[in-house]
Amino acid sequence: MSRFLFLFCLLAPVFGLKADELPKLGKVPLDEVIKAMTTDEKIRLLTGAGEVTEDLRAAIGYTDKIVPGAAGTTSPVERLGIPAMVLADGPSGLRIDQEREGSNRTYYCTAFPVPTVLASTWNTGLVNLVGKAMGNEVLEYNCDILLAPALNIHRNPLCGRNYEYYSEDPYLTGCMATAMVQGIQENGVGTSIKHFAVNNQETNRIANDAIVSPRALREIYLKGFEMVVKEAKPWIVMSSYNKINGEYTSESYDLLTTILRDEWDYKGIVVTDWFGGRDAVAQVVAGNDLIMPGKVRQQDSIRQALKDGRLAMADVDRNVRRILELILQTPRFKGYVHSDNPDLKAHAAITRDVATEGMVLLKNERQTLPLGDDIKTIAVFGNTSYRAVAGGTGSGDVAEAYTVSLEEGLQNAGYKMDAGIKKMYEEYIDTEEVKIDKKIYMHVTPPRILEYNLPDDVMRKKAEEADIAMVTIGRNAGEYTDRRVEGDFKLCDDEVQMLKKVTKLFHQAGKHVVVILNIGGVVETASWCELPDAILVAWQGGQESGNSLADILSGKVSPSGKLPMTFPIRYEDAASSKNFPVIEAEEAVSIYREFFTGAKGVDRPNVDYTLYEEGIFVGYRYFDSFDVETAYPFGHGLSYTVFKYSNPHCIMTDEGYEFSCTVTNSGETAGKEVVQLYVSAPGLDMVKPEKELRAFAKTRLLALGESETVKMVVKISDLASFDENTFSWIIEAGKYQALWGASSADIRLQKKFDVEAEIKGSELYRVLLPKKELNELKR
Repeated sequence: MSRFLFLFCLLAPVFGLKADELPKLGKVPLDEVIKAMTTDEKIRLLTGAGEVTEDLRAAIGYTDKIVPGAAGTTSPVERLGIPAMVLADGPSGLRIDQEREGSNRTYYCTAFPVPTVLASTWNTGLVNLVGKAMGNEVLEYNCDILLAPALNIHRNPLCGRNYEYYSEDPYLTGCMATAMVQGIQENGVGTSIKHFAVNNQETNRIANDAIVSPRALREIYLKGFEMVVKEAKPWIVMSSYNKINGEYTSESYDLLTTILRDEWDYKGIVVTDWFGGRDAVAQVVAGNDLIMPGKVRQQDSIRQALKDGRLAMADVDRNVRRILELILQTPRFKGYVHSDNPDLKAHAAITRDVATEGMVLLKNERQTLPLGDDIKTIAVFGNTSYRAVAGGTGSGDVAEAYTVSLEEGLQNAGYKMDAGIKKMYEEYIDTEEVKIDKKIYMHVTPPRILEYNLPDDVMRKKAEEADIAMVTIGRNAGEYTDRRVEGDFKLCDDEVQMLKKVTKLFHQAGKHVVVILNIGGVVETASWCELPDAILVAWQGGQESGNSLADILSGKVSPSGKLPMTFPIRYEDAASSKNFPVIEAEEAVSIYREFFTGAKGVDRPNVDYTLYEEGIFVGYRYFDSFDVETAYPFGHGLSYTVFKYSNPHCIMTDEGYEFSCTVTNSGETAGKEVVQLYVSAPGLDMVKPEKELRAFAKTRLLALGESETVKMVVKISDLASFDENTFSWIIEAGKYQALWGASSADIRLQKKFDVEAEIKGSELYRVLLPKKELNELKR
């Protein structure tokens, strides 16, 4: 007999009910179920099924209950027909254990391309398809909620989890995340969009105070969440670890109730990030319904607060009701019979197509790419040519069955590779990986292995024998720590020397060199971009990345990816560079542990608090507005063909404005083009960026000479800016400029349109103010 049934036997006399007379979830109104629950059952429902150790393993979420390797479960109340829910990571695919005790089979999941790749496709239909496949694995592996997508902003190039996030632009972020949520939830499983909000650094993420202006908060950091909540209706919103203007997000009534529920009309539940926040009672009051993974002391705190009157039972019942409403939607409650056998082969095919469409060609000189018919033998250099980085570390990691490397992908495509060099690389990498303590780096990004230094005579011989060279530069990052400038954003000395040696020898032999960037975030390119003939950003393309690379390199597919962020010339050129932590990984982990030991910071800039001094000028909004030169601008990406833009039109509709233009393939091969629509506002009454992305569209595959008329709708509300004086969204009157571009710096067409009169929205709640503004308001 389970402990729950045992508990019922003790309580049944109290209620005077037989088992078959008890109200059951889904059989009677929720009020009756809630009334039948004991106080302890309610508290348990609000605090997960945790009782776990607070360590790095638990902090990313791990349970061996129901689905081993999932992030966590909720507490069931069996006597009332309330099942548990299983919540599992993550943004790049389902993260569960691939092996289980007592089973001789495997439970692999698909490692899909990381969200940065998805954003680089600028193709919401394709992202929706990924969501459908990802959601199917959640369903068939017996989970209820996927803790994804993550849609924080690429505020700074060094954020450790940028690979989990889509873009520096909130509109592009919102579009991608909306498509993902809709795709996943079509399977009848839920999503948990995260991390709400302003979680833009990993260093001291669990206690950092993000000090941000109301305008930047509304226009940049909340906008993507608002779009997803209103358009896709995610089942769950996950509150972030950090504070916003002095208050933990999970304890903020203003964020979780006033803005999320009252302003945006959100109907789902809010869950904490694992071990997020300090005060469980404040979390309950704020409307943070589910506290994960749940600790006994949190339950004791809530119980005591109910006794002494600091917490009302009405607040507890409100949160319980929301959780029960969610449980009613889950496949577990509905009795879905899972197969443990999703179609991984079909999902791998989707992964290959998506990674191919998300790769970005930064540079292509002397007709280096696509590879010509005369290219038969290829020499590949760099550790990650042989051990591809499929995705980042931490909760976004996936246990996939395999990962195709660049070398394997090229070999699969019929190119001749050097088995001897492959053996030398693999033996070297195996030897170096053994030296890394996997227990220490279980969920933390391990140290980078120095590039294998091939003997000079071997390299000279390859320059003579091979038709072309490819050099892969790899990067990995993830939770707990942010990246560094030296040896991460910038190439390391061993990488630079490898690149110089390869380009020198192959150029002397009259042969081309291609650099492939197997990265999750931005790297510095300006100091070395003149060395190779072509540069292709492969990102972290999931388990099929090598095959995807071969599809692009061979010309089977013309690249159509565009950058979802800006590549600066120097790190210091980023607007937030002075207000972002740049510390060593060991120190970052030590700071993270302070939270669990009770230690308190001493107001360390960019650690205990971070000033968002750049305001709304994030990414291209800053570079374009202040004429700061970039290495590669937002939206940049080359093709193997050429596209001509013509016939710009703007018409007013009931929804707002419809912008259209004609895109013609005037090059030599079939391809797709991303049309980006920017709008420049008058900026008479309020400081505005030079231009802002307001819409985009991707053409179908256009054959040589073929045209397509691309139409994009911009809602009138999308032209609004947030006015801090009136605390309302305002669309100023005047002349606007519509800009059709191939990137933020490559504007092809322009057309003016008028907004005849100012449009002002309702005044919103003056909440989440920085202390200065809050003090002024109080006066």
